[in-house]
Amino acid sequence: MVGIAIYPLSGTADLSRVEAPVTLKAYLLCAFAAFGGIFFGYDTGWMSGVLGMPYFITLYTGVEFDYENWMPIGIDPAEFGLPSSTKSLMTSILSCGTFFGALIAGDVADFVGRRPTVIAGCLVFCIGCVLQVASTNQLGLFVMGRLVAGVGVGFISAVVVLYMAEVAPRRFRGALVAGYQFCITIGILMASCVCYATANRNDTSSYRIPIGIQFLWAVILGFGLFLLPESPRFHVMKGRINNAAKSLSILRGQPVESDYIKDELAEIVANHEYEMQVIPQTSYIGSWLACFQGSLSKGNGNLRRTLLGAGQQMMQHNNSAPPKIPFLISLVTTLVNVVSTPISFFTIEKMGRRALLIWGALGMIISQFIVAIIGVTAGRPELGNNAAVKAMIAFICLNICFFAFTWGPVSWAIVGECFPLPIRSRGVGISTASNWFWNCIIATITPYMVGNEPGSANLGTNVFWIWGSLCMVSLAFAYFLVPEMKGLTLEQIDNMLEETTPRLSAAWKPTSTFATQMGRVRDGLDLRGEGSHSPPQDEKREFRMV
Repeated sequence: MVGIAIYPLSGTADLSRVEAPVTLKAYLLCAFAAFGGIFFGYDTGWMSGVLGMPYFITLYTGVEFDYENWMPIGIDPAEFGLPSSTKSLMTSILSCGTFFGALIAGDVADFVGRRPTVIAGCLVFCIGCVLQVASTNQLGLFVMGRLVAGVGVGFISAVVVLYMAEVAPRRFRGALVAGYQFCITIGILMASCVCYATANRNDTSSYRIPIGIQFLWAVILGFGLFLLPESPRFHVMKGRINNAAKSLSILRGQPVESDYIKDELAEIVANHEYEMQVIPQTSYIGSWLACFQGSLSKGNGNLRRTLLGAGQQMMQHNNSAPPKIPFLISLVTTLVNVVSTPISFFTIEKMGRRALLIWGALGMIISQFIVAIIGVTAGRPELGNNAAVKAMIAFICLNICFFAFTWGPVSWAIVGECFPLPIRSRGVGISTASNWFWNCIIATITPYMVGNEPGSANLGTNVFWIWGSLCMVSLAFAYFLVPEMKGLTLEQIDNMLEETTPRLSAAWKPTSTFATQMGRVRDGLDLRGEGSHSPPQDEKREFRMV
């Protein structure tokens, strides 16, 4: 129905009041969305363990395995495994599904909302899990299940980041989004542990248990999001101001009549009005084309923002390309990933996004080149130098540590922060699709780069020369293109991108509110935020009431 929204739409000129104070309960509500990271991490983590399980290999190759003597029957143990082509197909097809899922989610999140999109992703994912669990030696059925599950993961990975960025308070937004990356690492670790526990089983439970456990994550995330409020910025975009006020009240733990809620909501509305003047909504195709409009040389251009988001995700995957290491050592490196990521909870808001990316890239460059140097000198396999091998493992762990508290969490924070509201869901969808596109590329080529089968490059530790060089590209990307966004509201980030350059962005400070710019400051309000809190009579507007 259509009604008259009596909620005040006038705000404040006081920069300290553009965001309401937040209670502990409200922080926990915002933090729950990070649980989607466990969903994401577990699904990407179990595959490598399953591909090495003797029963799974026998299922798809027909080569029998002697479980008593723990060796394959009739062939060299070094040759026992899935062909590189099959491994590439099984691992990369998920990324194909997530690529399209992330793009579709950008549309769905704008039509039905952030919460329903994540819940729908959980349902689609469950269908994919059923297909994977039902498969025995049917490659087509298993691959189809991976593809369908990938669409669901694409929905979740894109929209959870979008939702968190829109509901989290500015002072801890980076830390909360870093919690999403931490949950990804927890999911990967849990997948590794489950696969390790079931790897020696000689029946279908060896791979069905790791796959089936994912239903639990889908149920928890879907049910939890059902109880959480919708993003207030989505309601503003749809003109549902009263609903936006109610959601913001729950997320900030403040009464809906609070002046803080009024001021923050007025700032969101004023920013949306400003952005709609800059990015007018035309047609469906035009809304997608808007992501690629503007100048590359201007930081606030939509094309520049899309390059920033998609490029950031590409660089993140280039920096996290996995080496070929034994299963038990992979458990150690996964544990290092989990333990190191919480460092970012503090550093992402203390040092900032830009500084973390630059120093993290430097640390990874040094670590990876040291591994490469040792690998072609004292660490050559024919020398049998255990000390050199241990040194390489140590620097691989150090490289993972640098990634875990810099590029891992910061990349997700930047993607959620850099887009204006009219194109935010599509921009985040494009950026997340970029993540999965490069994940697909790396998952496809890595088995051929490090494999020892005929036709494979068998690069061994020489692959670290490639990864280290890609980290140098990431360093240049962070220095020249990534601005500092810590401590700013999403609306203030729009101003910052318009007024300064990435290299000078750390010193930028907001000077006015969007409510001031759009003429939405309450009558009699001084710069301390004091004065009348009664909105002008002409501030009453018509909005859809839900």
